[in-house]
Amino acid sequence: MKKVLITGAGSYIGTSFVKWVKEKHPGEFGTKEMDMVDGSWRGKDFSGYDTVFHVAGLAHADVGKVSEETKQFYYKINRDLAIETAEKAKAEGVKQFVFMSSMIIYGESAGVGIRKVITRETKPHPANFYGDSKWQADKGIRKLQDENFHVAVVRPPMIYGKGSKGNYPTLAKLAKRLPVFPDIKNERSMLHIDNLCEFLSLLMESGEGGIYFPQNKSYVRTSRMVQMIGEVSGHKIRLTKLLNPAVRIAGKIPGKLSGLANKAFGNLVYEKAMSQCFEGKYQVRGLKDTIKRTEGE
Repeated sequence: MKKVLITGAGSYIGTSFVKWVKEKHPGEFGTKEMDMVDGSWRGKDFSGYDTVFHVAGLAHADVGKVSEETKQFYYKINRDLAIETAEKAKAEGVKQFVFMSSMIIYGESAGVGIRKVITRETKPHPANFYGDSKWQADKGIRKLQDENFHVAVVRPPMIYGKGSKGNYPTLAKLAKRLPVFPDIKNERSMLHIDNLCEFLSLLMESGEGGIYFPQNKSYVRTSRMVQMIGEVSGHKIRLTKLLNPAVRIAGKIPGKLSGLANKAFGNLVYEKAMSQCFEGKYQVRGLKDTIKRTEGE
């Protein structure tokens, strides 16, 4: 049995992983979630664990008008806490450290109609302090790797699933209310929580380090995803190209409007070959299935 310490109690990914391995891999993993809110974790013993899975952090940042103090708090949590946790794990003999980085380290999505494909040669270039705080942690933790301490950095695209936060719930609300939706052809890499949890189970079982880019088997087209959400929710939504000019104009207006348009209809994908680790066995859910499971009771 692999013993896994999850640093960040109550996180969406951490609790989903605990539930997943109990249901799908009974007896293979022993898990414990540890609260990182106060400093008491520093007095805990990590030595009995095979893997430390670090998910504690601040996400979904409003990167608009924020104070310098707020920015520094993101670095304190997303960078400093992550590195300190990895240092403790290494010092106490843990063999594998799994860190949840993010696709955000490669910057924002491309504008409407512009394709953006990230390859293994693409250099990270965070667009804001939130992305940079994750990138700084990503780099700092990897420096600790050696033959006895395997560092696995996971850089997922947008994660969605039942109970998730972020952009997906916003799209779901629109899909259940709007009669029509723009028919924009775009491509997004996304990752359903079940596919992520199966990936993590394979990664922890292997005990390996490295940089990983898990994603769903197929890219997602925003308009088609919205239509599918409507279908499984009993709401018919019609796609129309008549709204496309307005979306393209919105994507070119500086400020918040362009950010929203490009986030919804822009392009951002990982090259599929980057994600074929573990022979693709972690991609256990197809898109339609993930929508049904996310929107189901």
